[in-house]
Amino acid sequence: MKILVAPDKFKGSLSAKELCESIALGIKKYDPDIEVVTHPLADGGDGSLDVLEQHLDMETITLTVNDPLFRPIKANYKKTSSAAYIEMASASGLVLLTPEERNCMHTSTYGTGELILDAVKRGVETIYLSIGGSATCDAGIGMAAALGYTFLDKNKMVLKPIGENLGKIASMLLPKNNEILEHIKFVTLCDVDNPLYGKQGASHVFAAQKGANFKDIEILDQGLSHFSNLIKKQLRKDISVVPGGGAAGGLGAGSIVFLKASLQSGIKTMLEITRFSEVLKNTDLIFTGEGKIDQQTLNGKVIHGVSQVAKTKNIPVYVISGASELSESETMTMGIQDLRTVLSACATEKEAFTNTKSIVEQLAFQMIQDRLSS
Repeated sequence: MKILVAPDKFKGSLSAKELCESIALGIKKYDPDIEVVTHPLADGGDGSLDVLEQHLDMETITLTVNDPLFRPIKANYKKTSSAAYIEMASASGLVLLTPEERNCMHTSTYGTGELILDAVKRGVETIYLSIGGSATCDAGIGMAAALGYTFLDKNKMVLKPIGENLGKIASMLLPKNNEILEHIKFVTLCDVDNPLYGKQGASHVFAAQKGANFKDIEILDQGLSHFSNLIKKQLRKDISVVPGGGAAGGLGAGSIVFLKASLQSGIKTMLEITRFSEVLKNTDLIFTGEGKIDQQTLNGKVIHGVSQVAKTKNIPVYVISGASELSESETMTMGIQDLRTVLSACATEKEAFTNTKSIVEQLAFQMIQDRLSS
């Protein structure tokens, strides 16, 4: 019997690799002769580089860039001989700021642009940009500024590339060396389909968790709309209704404008890069999981991606998660045959976080025992 263990991380608790190890231990405890193959995954957001490094021969490039508030910070990305893999969270992530510092009116993706520029200068052919965990709502103008774009107000004064200034942009100057980007393939990985602006857009849905108040949210939304109109007028590109354009404070749309990137499902791309379909051959059962299962899981997280592939192969899927907010019918729709949570196996939430590894191991043991002894 071959079991493939392919989960995402439990954020703040276990890495994808650690989760793989705990599930594998539980299975092996029941029957040491079962073939267990571990294949840690991520959905293209923060933490994806750690997972990719376990599948690809990569080097780490570290440099000093600007953090979301334009302070120097050490950030890194991964590189193979022909491609670069960049997480925007490394330079422009919410985790880089204290709760008191968080306000996406004043933050910028400039540091992400610096990482991209460095990769371009190193001669890569493809750049994968993961855009989860952002501290920003600047539609990517910070990234663009680092690549040589200049944004001017009505008085021809240069604007600082932050969310607050989106609505003040009257014109945009293209980089003098814009041709350096022309021969590079850019792929932007995102796991949401929100448009750039409006009630389901970047500001209204995500800005509050990045420190914006009600007034800020309205200003940012108006700024994103204004930016969209400017791009349509100056560059003849309509980014107003692009699914995923609102990801990472509008960087989804910004990457289309400034990088000519294609937006792709993070988990689908991660499955392709890590050659998931090849590892899946002759598999009898899949264990997957992630920290919390909720409505976002249905829109392209790891569990959803793995389950979709498993359906085509008629391979049963078991899930271990930290917690779940989905109904039984919703989990069945994804093709999940058995779902168990760490939280339901504990008397207290504190126990769930302090004994996660052993609880996951116990759950895996019980799940495979129930399957093979029935």
